Amino acid sequence: MSTRDRQFEKIEFRLSEFDHRYGKNVHLLSDPYLLSLLARLCAEETVQPVINELVQSIYSSLLNTVVAREFPTKNSEVRTRMAADHPAEGVYSGPKIVADQPVVTVNLARAGTLPSHICYTALNYFMNPKLVRQDHISIGRITDHAARVTGSQVSGHKIGGDAENAIVLIPDPMGATGGTVVEAVSLYKKLGGTAKKYIALHCIVTPEYLKNVTQAHPDLIVYAVRLDRGLSNAKVLGSVPGEHWNEERGLNDKHYIVPGGGGFGEVMNNSYV
Repeated sequence: MSTRDRQFEKIEFRLSEFDHRYGKNVHLLSDPYLLSLLARLCAEETVQPVINELVQSIYSSLLNTVVAREFPTKNSEVRTRMAADHPAEGVYSGPKIVADQPVVTVNLARAGTLPSHICYTALNYFMNPKLVRQDHISIGRITDHAARVTGSQVSGHKIGGDAENAIVLIPDPMGATGGTVVEAVSLYKKLGGTAKKYIALHCIVTPEYLKNVTQAHPDLIVYAVRLDRGLSNAKVLGSVPGEHWNEERGLNDKHYIVPGGGGFGEVMNNSYV
């Protein structure tokens, strides 16, 4: 039996985030590294293969933050390679992520395909692979004659069961209107089973997105690298995010994010349809 090190008695991950008025379930990360990667990802001169390489880096880091903050931990003992020479002292005794926590990562085709795959692959390294699942939902915007978004429609899905006690991750780069995320969470709730948590992981969100998803699903937890409200007036831009929520605007008339980075489903796949 190893002797416990006092430094591991209480482990608390401290999240660096911007102050806002959107509610306790919204986390806008204050992370210069991620903001820098995202700025390059959204730049007009950035093309493949750098685009997907940046998405890989951003989502690897974003998943790290979400796991550290939201996943359960327990104290464990692990024999290290030094245990042969030091049977007691060569044992790590401290916190580990609970490997048997069920996790579902949701691919919202098509912008969410690569982010979901990144999360799914990473989770299998430290979770019980038998309890990690990736589901696939084909979902798209419904637009009117002026190309304005009027809703979202699920055209098909491959879902491997309910979400009972699972942490459900929804890695979707652009949280624009919120329609796809609202539909996805609603779908899982209709399938039955009570999820432990629903967590959306985004590169960018808008105030409009946050209003829609928090009203439709107050239990949804949102993590985002950046909040874009670039079409707001000077008063709003000089205020704490969410202080004048009803006046904040991050979407243009075609419901694309400003400043944003274009349609990520199009950009990531080089398919402009």
